[in-house]
Amino acid sequence: MRFLFLAVFLLLFLSPSAGQTRKELEEQRKKTLDEIVYVDNMIKETQVKKSTGINDIRIIGNRLNLRQNVIDGLKQEINLLDERIELNKLAIGLMEKDLESVRAEYAKTIVKSYKSSKGFPDLVYILSAKDFNQGYKRIKYLQQMARFRRKETEIISELKSEIELTKSRMEDDHANIVDLKSNEEKQKELLMQEQDNKRHLVSNLSNKEKQLKKDLDEKRKAAQRIEAEINKLIEEEKKKTSSPMTPEMKLIGDNFAENKGRLPWPVEKGIITGKFGPQKHPVLAYVDENNPGIEITNIGRTNVRSVFKGQVVRVFSIPGANMSIIIKHGKYYSVYQNLVNVKVKQGDQVDAKQELGEIYCDVNSGSNCILKFMIFDEKEKVDPEGWITKK
Repeated sequence: MRFLFLAVFLLLFLSPSAGQTRKELEEQRKKTLDEIVYVDNMIKETQVKKSTGINDIRIIGNRLNLRQNVIDGLKQEINLLDERIELNKLAIGLMEKDLESVRAEYAKTIVKSYKSSKGFPDLVYILSAKDFNQGYKRIKYLQQMARFRRKETEIISELKSEIELTKSRMEDDHANIVDLKSNEEKQKELLMQEQDNKRHLVSNLSNKEKQLKKDLDEKRKAAQRIEAEINKLIEEEKKKTSSPMTPEMKLIGDNFAENKGRLPWPVEKGIITGKFGPQKHPVLAYVDENNPGIEITNIGRTNVRSVFKGQVVRVFSIPGANMSIIIKHGKYYSVYQNLVNVKVKQGDQVDAKQELGEIYCDVNSGSNCILKFMIFDEKEKVDPEGWITKK
């Protein structure tokens, strides 16, 4: 029966775990496809304008990444099914060997039983005993043999059923692989079309090198102003008192740190179109950007909200970059740039998800609303994407 135990182990412990993982992959694929639909709608909204900007390239780049994630997920699902099919093949082979062994043992038992009774019925076998004790032993022997036969019959039946069920699962897995591969090919075709579209847009924008350099320079100046304000603010806070911060503010800072990776997004809807840190310019291949935060894009009116409770310590304007808000969370600071209709003022206490204002929407750029969002650990810039929840 050693083959049966191993087969059961393979079927009960290995296959379900792979199935559970595949379920998670299916859910993630559906979620990613929903995000692609959202980005597609965003692209359609921007297509009504006459010119294409850098942010449009980034939106398309976001969709390319999502599409690639779908393809990668499909490949993982196919690999999981392939592995499960191989496990099921192994389990079937082991169970068939066990079935053959059990059948052989069962046949031997029948023959042995027949020889013991010398071909006579069970009653004759019992009555032919020399005395009562021998008759009693013969009764117990026949009962044991009957129980053994029933057990062997049940094992044979269970093995046959499990083999058929496993074969049926394999057929389902093969059918699923065919569907997944077909879906994968469709996604690859869409990816190639989108890559061609992006190359075409990049080619058109490369002719506007002078304007692109100007925009990049303005972006850098705005980032420098933000950092200067943060540094100035921290120095002011240190001069106010010998204690770095109040016990309440220290508690807020500790809670802020504990919620790393779980902070809400500063907007209800949007996609990340600008990553943190050194990045290659999407059009000017020889130019590098160094983003102090991330950029989140949405279409149409978009409210901005605080990612955590804290105190508004700065509300100021930057030429060409609208309003900016800095909120203190203990030793941490969250920064929200490119706002209009600001609803808070310096000194206000805010709660998590409290509305701060709206993102400025450029009607000449397809009504793109781009929030520049930053997080500082005192003077040190950190990647906000690692602090907010994963969508």
